[in-house]
Amino acid sequence: MQRKKSYYITTPIYYPSDNLHIGHAYTTVAADCMARFKRMQGYDVFYLTGTDEHGQKIEKAAREKGMEPIKYVDGIVESIRQLWETMLITHTDFIRTTEARHEQLVQKIFNKVYEQGDIFISQYEGWYCTPCETFFTERQLAEGNCPDCGREVELLKEESYFFNMSKYADRLLEHIETHPDFIQPESRRNEVVNFIKMGLEDLCVSRTTFQWGVPVPFNQKHVVYVWFDALINYLTAIGYMDDEEKFKQYWPADVHLMAKDIIRFHAIIWPIMLMALDLPLPKKVCAHGWIMLEGGKMSKSKGNVVDPVVLVKKYGVDAVRYYLVRELSFGQDGYYSEEMLVNRINSDLANDLGNLISRTIAMIERYFDGVIPVSGIAEALDEDLINTAREAYREATEKLDKLDFASYIMATRKLVSRANKYIDETAPWLLAKEVAKKERLASVMYNLAESIRIALIMLAPCMPTLLSRANRQIEIFDLNQNLDWDEAAEWGRCKAGSKVRRGEPLFPRIDIKSLESGEQLPMESPGEKKVEKSPPAVTELVDIEEFARIDLRVAEVIACEKMKKADKLLVLRLRVGEEERTVVSGIAQYYSPEELLGKKVVLVANLKPVKLRGVLSQGMILAADGDKVEVLLVDQDVPSGSRVK
Repeated sequence: MQRKKSYYITTPIYYPSDNLHIGHAYTTVAADCMARFKRMQGYDVFYLTGTDEHGQKIEKAAREKGMEPIKYVDGIVESIRQLWETMLITHTDFIRTTEARHEQLVQKIFNKVYEQGDIFISQYEGWYCTPCETFFTERQLAEGNCPDCGREVELLKEESYFFNMSKYADRLLEHIETHPDFIQPESRRNEVVNFIKMGLEDLCVSRTTFQWGVPVPFNQKHVVYVWFDALINYLTAIGYMDDEEKFKQYWPADVHLMAKDIIRFHAIIWPIMLMALDLPLPKKVCAHGWIMLEGGKMSKSKGNVVDPVVLVKKYGVDAVRYYLVRELSFGQDGYYSEEMLVNRINSDLANDLGNLISRTIAMIERYFDGVIPVSGIAEALDEDLINTAREAYREATEKLDKLDFASYIMATRKLVSRANKYIDETAPWLLAKEVAKKERLASVMYNLAESIRIALIMLAPCMPTLLSRANRQIEIFDLNQNLDWDEAAEWGRCKAGSKVRRGEPLFPRIDIKSLESGEQLPMESPGEKKVEKSPPAVTELVDIEEFARIDLRVAEVIACEKMKKADKLLVLRLRVGEEERTVVSGIAQYYSPEELLGKKVVLVANLKPVKLRGVLSQGMILAADGDKVEVLLVDQDVPSGSRVK
């Protein structure tokens, strides 16, 4: 039997000094997205994460609480495991550096490198940052402080073992130059190269001033320096020196993924350790940017961290994962705010993806009794949609392989956007009025269902529950079968005859105003509250100055739904320039929600807001009231927000 292609991806192992924040969640979600993508491509994926539990900082924190270090970290590690369950992380292994399998391997490797002469004992004097567990030379300090975290450093002098890093510097430089993809992005590669060219000093790899670590096997006064210990986890998990077959299957690692602040450890110390062991180097070391808040990087000491568990409870795991993967451009820092998260949910997920699915389902229910029809008459518009789908698949595949997660999301959005535009171009509600165009209408409905199928496959690595939730409303997938990424490349796999059934919105719109009150809930559903009517209008002549006071604006309908328990009312969400408004209109007997989506209407923008059945209506759309109510529509080329004169 032919062995599957393997794919080995890792996150850093996280330091359990406290609960993790959204920055840690980004790295782990991004790696999980990649692991799911590769499984969908048929790879045998090994995805590793875990915790780095030794060191002076942990020992000190535990003693301050009157606890043994292992008991102290046990509770934090359990919360980390629960976090990854909440985020639906599909790691193959979760490693702890306090496990016997890891400590034994660290001692074996330390002993091996010592016996070949690459580790030697000497006296160390230098500057040490306890929070970063890192040594620095005088020239590396930033105004006398740690160059990474900015905290104070202390001058240490003690007997230590040293790793002969300088011996391998030229060899490492040559590898980086001959393997341009080894360190990504390019800015990080340049940083590492410049650092090496400044001259590598031998690395202190043991400590005697504390005991919480892996003992040096031949000198129990020393414990192994935490970074020399921690990096070996990538070998422990896949059986190095224990399970030769497993190790051969997965090593070298395909990707070590991490934040930019630990790139030097992974792109300098770790490769040199592997060279000393005569092992192949990882194929790629990729360092992403930080997630920033107002005031700078998230930091526990600053008290400005964001708890991903809270976000998942408020917005759902798919939405939070989508935001994380979408928002951080490749190699660059990204910015987080709850308002940005809500806006992304509303625009990308509720307005675009959610509306595409709900509109399609509503129209198939209305025009084909809830059954996806067989495709009929094709037109040129269909070919453009098909080409967009194929290009979106190609681009999404290419960007994921390059770990460019934000661009991968943008590729999928191109298809969703094109499908929404396709609805406006084909106008199914007009086709439905002519019996002769029934076959054409069937093609349009089938093409929309097929676009949804392809989009859902491409979003599956990022949003793991979306496919099954959508499938309850539009039965496109056999959930008993493994999802195949390449099925997104094949147009026409959607099975005609599958049923659709309308359900709750997959991504309810969020009321941005609720952020001010500290609550963050889906937009209030209309209840049975009493209508607060404005005083009746008086019919009388007005002069030009009075008429000029009426502010008429072009508004685009970006969301529309029937008000519950109110047969005559539609709730419309309108985009007016840069602003969004909600308007309640009594036109449900004349228009279905999908007929108005994407249309541009005329809004009385300065009408006093009024609550109708619990929904604040911010204006009124104009309609002609004859034998049938006809909403006044504006040419699509007129920008929303334009004033009507």
